[in-house]
Parts: sequence; C-alpha cells; structure tokens
Amino acid sequence: MKSDTKRGIWRMVHAERAALTDDLARLDPGQWDAPSLCEGWTVRDVAAHLVDAARTTRIGFVAGLVRARFDFDRQNARGVERERGASPQETLERLRRVASRTTTPPAPLDTRLVEEVVHGEDIRRAVGLVHSYPQEAVVRALRLQARTPASFGGAKELMARVRLTATDVDLSIGEGPDVTGPALSLLLAVSGRRAALDELGGPGLPVLAATS
Repeated sequence: MKSDTKRGIWRMVHAERAALTDDLARLDPGQWDAPSLCEGWTVRDVAAHLVDAARTTRIGFVAGLVRARFDFDRQNARGVERERGASPQETLERLRRVASRTTTPPAPLDTRLVEEVVHGEDIRRAVGLVHSYPQEAVVRALRLQARTPASFGGAKELMARVRLTATDVDLSIGEGPDVTGPALSLLLAVSGRRAALDELGGPGLPVLAATS
C-alpha cells in the first residue's frame, strides 16, 4: 500500500475516533448501558472494544490470541473487560487517549475503517445519534468485508450468491441477484447488523437476510 494511501486511511480513522468521542461525551449514564447493535455488547462494551482495538499491535494480537486459545470471541471479551475501566467516563477518557494511535493487528489497514464505521453505528443507532461518514471510508470498508471470509467476520462467500449495488455511490460487488441500498446500510448488513436490512431492497435481499 502506498504511503499516501496509508496516511489518508489513518486520517479518516483518527477523525472517526475523534467524532465518536465527541458523541459519547453527550451520553447520559443510562445510554452507556443500552444494548448496542453488536449482539451481546452494550454501548460501553463497544467503546471499550474500540479502545482495545486501537491499542492492539501485531505482536500483541498474536500473543493475545494464543492466550485465548485461538478463540476470537474470548480474545475480544477479554479486551472489553480490560478496557472498560471503573466508569463510563473512564472508558471515554481511554478512548480519547488512543484516538491518534496508528498501531494495528496483522490485518489489512482497511480493517481499522471497518472497526470505526461499523462499531460507530453499533453505538450511534442504539442511542439515536446520526453521523455522516466519509464516502471513501464506507466504500473501503465494504470492499474489504466483501473479500474477507465469514470466519473472520466478512462476507466473501456471500458474494458468490448476491450482488451488492449501492444507490449513493458507484459501487457494485458480487454475483447473483441484486441487493440495493446505501453503501453504509450494505456494509452494516454484510457485517451481521440486521437493523440495516429494512434500508435495503432487491431480489437478493432474502439471501442476505438469511445470512445476517
């Protein structure tokens, strides 16, 4: 990946972290405990996960995975517990402190955009907040999810059965009957967020819905 592209991705990541921190600062205590779109996690859990993700290094990721006996869910749960802190304000302050970090696990850099956009919506939709994401960030995240195997949280196998066609940007991925809608909604749906299915249409939607 070219250095200017990497810098551009990190600028988007850092901007999204800062924007989410600003939104979280507006929440009342009860909203931190609201169920997020990420099944089994509250808003505060998702924020803690984002702290953990921002702190993760390549070596640290591998070491943590070994300690979790190669169970990604267990590794993520441990990260959430580690980074929650004693209060929502502590979680928020930890997120603020890692906003400009550029460490990453051994994965494509666009995974940082998937984290910030998808988990950003996990939080915002749970508490009624609306945010406008950079189109490039959403498109890069969606393209990555479309080529990432389901075993790693993506939708590669699904792309042989449906075609995702965005209605707000020139983007079409996959084969088969169309699923149409905003790129952000497509990204959320292929990332397992059923709340976005109502924003989509097309003859391929039942296939997508069956996998979300």
